[in-house]
Amino acid sequence: MSTTAGTLIREWRQRRRLSQLELANRAEVSARHLSWIETGRSRPTSTMVMRLCDQLEVPLREQNQVLLAAGHAPAHPERALGDPSMAEANRALEAILVAHHPYPALVVDRRWDLVAANDAAYALLAGVDADLLEPPVNVIRLSIHPRGLGGRIANLDEWRAHLAERLHREHAATGDPFLAELYGEVVAGGIAPVDSPALVVPLQLRTEGGEVLSFISTTTVFGTPREVTLSELAIEAFYPADERTRRLLG
Repeated sequence: MSTTAGTLIREWRQRRRLSQLELANRAEVSARHLSWIETGRSRPTSTMVMRLCDQLEVPLREQNQVLLAAGHAPAHPERALGDPSMAEANRALEAILVAHHPYPALVVDRRWDLVAANDAAYALLAGVDADLLEPPVNVIRLSIHPRGLGGRIANLDEWRAHLAERLHREHAATGDPFLAELYGEVVAGGIAPVDSPALVVPLQLRTEGGEVLSFISTTTVFGTPREVTLSELAIEAFYPADERTRRLLG
């Protein structure tokens, strides 16, 4: 049995913890009309679908799914990064990665699979088991695996708690069941409470030589994406969290 547009809209409304009346007011439609859409008594126009999705902050991929369920064409194209039309976006990503050297930076998709990285990021993977670097490389799994980076992260409990919180937020935003699966892997065995005075959770990584590098990270996304693949990319850039790390990498 196929899922209807109304069912999807209701699921997103409930995910955003809005009542029918609240969503109807935001979208400037009657609560009765919204109820008819959700129950399948009324088929929404593509304009109505987009208006409701906009108020519900539905990601582009899922907006297309709602449109298809309502019998309309997708509004947002989805192309592979290797498509010629994506050339300028690829150049932008490459420029950011190169400019961030000598500090590590990488690009991940919505499911945290590695898309690209600069040389500084790859250098930190020295000593990681080769089988863990076979594509697709999931950055979350790589970072907690004992034969990946997990065995070298000095503050692993703190970092796992940070990853768990972020995955929880991202799953709430996108509804992607794969993120829920990753979250379960991160919290398996429990997350220990961490009492730290730090303003930002650092990544403290031991090198093969025994040095501990400490990083803070930022996340960058495309500002106004209208294409599914670009909307799901994030650049994770790491900066020295202390003078010692800056000196070692400089």
